[in-house]
Amino acid sequence: MSVWTDKTSNLLVDGEWQPGSGGRFETANPATEEVLGTAANATAADLDRAIAAARRAFDETGWSRDVDLRVRCLKQLGTALQEHAEELRELTIAEVGAPRFLTHGAQLDAPVADLAYFADLAAGYEWTRDLGVAEPMGMPSRRWTRREAVGVVGAITPWNFPHQINLAKLGPALAAGNTVVLKAAPDTPWCAAAVAEILLRETDIPPGVVNVVTSDDHALGAQLPSDERVDLVSFTGSTATGRAVMAAAAPGIKRTFLELGGKSAFVVIDDADLGAACGLAAFTVCTHAGQGCALTTRLLVPRVRYDEAVEATAKALRGIGVGDPDEPGTVCGPLISARQRDRVEGYLELARQEGGEFVTGGARAERDRGFFVEPTLIAGLTNDARVAREEIFGPVLVILPHDGDDDAVRIANDSPYGLSGAVHGGDLERARAVAARLRTGTVGVNGGVWYGGDAPFGGYKQSGIGREMGVAGFEEYLETKLIAEPA
Repeated sequence: MSVWTDKTSNLLVDGEWQPGSGGRFETANPATEEVLGTAANATAADLDRAIAAARRAFDETGWSRDVDLRVRCLKQLGTALQEHAEELRELTIAEVGAPRFLTHGAQLDAPVADLAYFADLAAGYEWTRDLGVAEPMGMPSRRWTRREAVGVVGAITPWNFPHQINLAKLGPALAAGNTVVLKAAPDTPWCAAAVAEILLRETDIPPGVVNVVTSDDHALGAQLPSDERVDLVSFTGSTATGRAVMAAAAPGIKRTFLELGGKSAFVVIDDADLGAACGLAAFTVCTHAGQGCALTTRLLVPRVRYDEAVEATAKALRGIGVGDPDEPGTVCGPLISARQRDRVEGYLELARQEGGEFVTGGARAERDRGFFVEPTLIAGLTNDARVAREEIFGPVLVILPHDGDDDAVRIANDSPYGLSGAVHGGDLERARAVAARLRTGTVGVNGGVWYGGDAPFGGYKQSGIGREMGVAGFEEYLETKLIAEPA
């Protein structure tokens, strides 16, 4: 794959590789800070050409109407990505800083496998539905619905789980019959470009159906929601940027899917195995150095066992530590960049100012190179503290006491976000009852894992609008048309 061996990548626009009008920019390994290579630096003119190509492919080809072609192409893409899995794995570890073990799950293997789910979903989907005969206004009419592609999709994706999020947008959007302009994150251009190269070389996807644009300009994606040729914007990223996407899309009444931030709560009930629960909470917040919007970053424990929980969680965090993402046993690798490390350190300083106690961690990890921060446990604060309310995106866990189930639910729901959560308890029915009261899009009970291609993912409140993956995620990319004729 030339994107890896040549240390360069280009833009995929209208079925051809193109250099970026803005030249090239470097991509680096966050664990070593070494330059990996260069990527094409797109400008507004390049993105304009990509949008035009996607518009032509939707309006002037049969892609949106040919379900069999789409199914075949998605299966081709899934198979081709699996055949290149080991090369993609090494690329993902190097560019994202993703721990090796995660590439066997959500960082690579799982989203690639999920392409087959969307292909099968499209193959068996009820594209038309007969509503029967009715007599509105005394006129016997036979009515039916058609589900049709929305049109051109502008997909804007982040750097933390690039394959998972890129494919979670491409899979259902293409299966539904849309064409796509994918604006990849500036920190991880190669992951997107590698998929683009495989797609171009090893599938029958027609020119213009998928266009992949990379750029070091974080603001370039703002062109997509404001362009009248784009019918839907699918955005994953911060809540602040999500607001900007909504505002830019509003004049054209453009459909938006938003998967945004989170400050999810891990609720421990008083009859839970405290050690096991605290250990899992520590493991979760350290996974990929805490760089996941759905990770649980507030640990709510019974007040009567608060000191015990603090000790158990701190011990677990110290045991995890940080490590080389290339090593199989590493859970907590580097942050993506110096910029992100500075952001996390800013929140650590804020925690000091708010009166928080660093039970463990609270500083950069002692390593010669790389953007590493120690797994950190902050105690002594309330849910009103900013570090307990704002998304940090690092291996930082705030532990808070609660006074029973009602109080735990109150604290968990006292957040502008509602993306994910977890509940641990000895009585399963009681744990389920607490989970049912959390105002959040996903909840794991006693270690249950909710992630999967067939599982709808999304949030309440300021964590977003709509669902990604599953049937619900597929239908985000469809319109409904009602047709009637005389009976």
